[in-house]
Amino acid sequence: MQKLAKEMVTIMVDEYGVDMFLRRVSDPLWFQALGCVLGYDWHSSGVTTVLTGVLKIAVNSTEVGLTVCGGKGKTSRKTPAEIDLLGEKYGFSSNKLDGLLYASKMSAKVDTTAVQAGYPLYHHAFFVTEHGEWAVVQQGLNTENRSARRYHWLSENVKDFVVEPHDAVVGDIKHDVVLDMTAQASEGCRKTSTDIINENPKKLRKTLFSIRPTNQKSLQEWIPSPLEKNYAVDAFSLPRNLDWKAVKRAYDFQPKNYEELLGIKGVGPATVRALALVSELVHGEKPCWDDPIKYSFCVGGKDGVPYPVDRATYDETIEILENAVKQAKVGGKEKLNAVKRLRVLAAR
Repeated sequence: MQKLAKEMVTIMVDEYGVDMFLRRVSDPLWFQALGCVLGYDWHSSGVTTVLTGVLKIAVNSTEVGLTVCGGKGKTSRKTPAEIDLLGEKYGFSSNKLDGLLYASKMSAKVDTTAVQAGYPLYHHAFFVTEHGEWAVVQQGLNTENRSARRYHWLSENVKDFVVEPHDAVVGDIKHDVVLDMTAQASEGCRKTSTDIINENPKKLRKTLFSIRPTNQKSLQEWIPSPLEKNYAVDAFSLPRNLDWKAVKRAYDFQPKNYEELLGIKGVGPATVRALALVSELVHGEKPCWDDPIKYSFCVGGKDGVPYPVDRATYDETIEILENAVKQAKVGGKEKLNAVKRLRVLAAR
């Protein structure tokens, strides 16, 4: 996989440039197809970790003006150190490095706290070009239903880190209820949450406890039932693990907007839910509960679920990958096997 990936990436970057390669990595259809060509099972969430791992080794061993940082588990926590090394490699200024570090941190923070679908992140891959453009491919795992969810980001399309920043959200399951603070519909809730955190924490604590019924045990009970489209929220209690030190830290910082609020250390999912609760119950600003997932793994279904197969894009993707395979300077056996995998993918 590494040998073939190295040749294919070299050819594609030479033909289309590193910026176009980033755009393709951010396209879930192309990303999934590349995993199939390189030999991984077409339907598995393991495509994410295996493919990015293979690309990291293949890309970082070449001089194509592209570097892959991060990875799975503990490796993901090495991302900041790996980004720092790009200063010498590409001649980035300290401001450019700070921007890249911020993009890596905020993309992970948003998909951990601002989008709450039950998929805590365990994988974070950060692609950077010699021009300072970047892409993120990261994935979370739901241990209860044993499904994964992948998030694609592309720097040229990120106008705001907290307002619909994704190029794609990919998974097997579309949930009826997801707290999505990045949705356009959550704008009022985002602004109100920021206003609330800038007030004395004692007021927030008093407000939360004043609306808590004595028999309610968890903040989770505030989340509407998926069976109730027009849900009625009565009240809810604080989660036991709400970090009041983080709330105080945010109050002392006085964030100007929701993005600054999310960036504060210790502001996690519980704090985001608590602020969204008060925004809704006290100020009437509801958060969005629609699942932001846009794609299913692979390329959709012939029955149109979760979306119709885009044959034109699908065929173009296969053609690009097939040409890259044919031009790759690898053995005939590797080429033959890769083309066979492409044909199987096309037949599906």
